Amino acid sequence: MDTLTGLPLPVSLAILALADGTSVGTLLIPLFFLVAPGRPRLGRILFYLASISLFYLLVGMLFMLGIVNFIDVGRGFLAGETGQYVLLLVGVALFACGILIGRRDSRRKKRAAQGDPAALQGNGRLLRWRERLLAPETSGAAVFAVAIAAGLAEIAGMLPYLIGMTMITDASIGMPGRFALLAGYCLVMIVPALVLIVARVAMARLVDGPLRRFTDWMQRTGAENTSWILCIVGFLLFRSAASTLQLELPLIG
Repeated sequence: MDTLTGLPLPVSLAILALADGTSVGTLLIPLFFLVAPGRPRLGRILFYLASISLFYLLVGMLFMLGIVNFIDVGRGFLAGETGQYVLLLVGVALFACGILIGRRDSRRKKRAAQGDPAALQGNGRLLRWRERLLAPETSGAAVFAVAIAAGLAEIAGMLPYLIGMTMITDASIGMPGRFALLAGYCLVMIVPALVLIVARVAMARLVDGPLRRFTDWMQRTGAENTSWILCIVGFLLFRSAASTLQLELPLIG
């Protein structure tokens, strides 16, 4: 965070936006559409990216218009002993969730390796869902709904986005400038997916195989990565709160 604050604001926001551009909603789902059998449905994929970008733009506008009091109240609450204990419990809960997700994913992978149909049917459902969404008769409203659902499902865990919105809100610029930075942020968020789309169209034979392997890898490791992130964030929150409360715990040192 200190490194980011030492950079010009547009550069810091671009770095955060590119990090957000590797999330499930902004990269994995577009990739999943892109590697579908047959000719890529570019219109659908671009409409999806425009929809999720618009979602984050609108959320960011609401965030900036009403976040000042929220931040002040939150800071005041977390500065007190009660707030630190809440932070401590949140850290423990996140760490526990990470462990549970990791164990569940390990069991699922073990069953899948043994040929358990129940463990394998998730991918089958995902493929059928993709086929329906990319079908010619499917309305744009369905694609838009998927984009909004993806955004809602992961926005609370998109720390770069939340940090970026706070940095824009704290900047000494007028509201039009803030909205312009926000719009730029939301555009940069979808740049990684756009680059892959261009590569898929311009160099289909060269990139099709790597794209499919990359998509498969993201699908396989999604739960594992989520588990690690939750455990790390949970531990850091727990450690910070425990240190502030001066709790004598072996892990804190």
